[in-house]
Amino acid sequence: MAVLCPQTYYNEAGRAVGPARGSFKLALGRVLVVHDEIDLPFGEVRTRVGGGLAGNNGLKSLKRELGGADFVRVRVGVGRPESSDPEIVSAYVLGRFRESEQQVRELVDSACEHVERVVCAQDEQP
Repeated sequence: MAVLCPQTYYNEAGRAVGPARGSFKLALGRVLVVHDEIDLPFGEVRTRVGGGLAGNNGLKSLKRELGGADFVRVRVGVGRPESSDPEIVSAYVLGRFRESEQQVRELVDSACEHVERVVCAQDEQP
């Protein structure tokens, strides 16, 4: 098992993850990506394998560099702004949380616990 914290911009994460996957000789399904998800309410955490990219440039980069989208995703709900204007959405996801520090801490803790469960379940598979 390895943890990678890309030093690229989020939108170009695939440039770091693709070569790392090659170095570790990982099957695509063994790659786990944790990312924010505006299509989930704040505080909700879900797992998904593959699926659409919903305009997420970081996921597009990963798909391109990994050769497919069938990697495991832990989607961390951050909610969605009321507007669908791309500039407002961009400012929302790049800005500070509007929730309290305690709520953000609980979200991070929940996401960490979720990742741990997913990784442990993967390790139990033959």
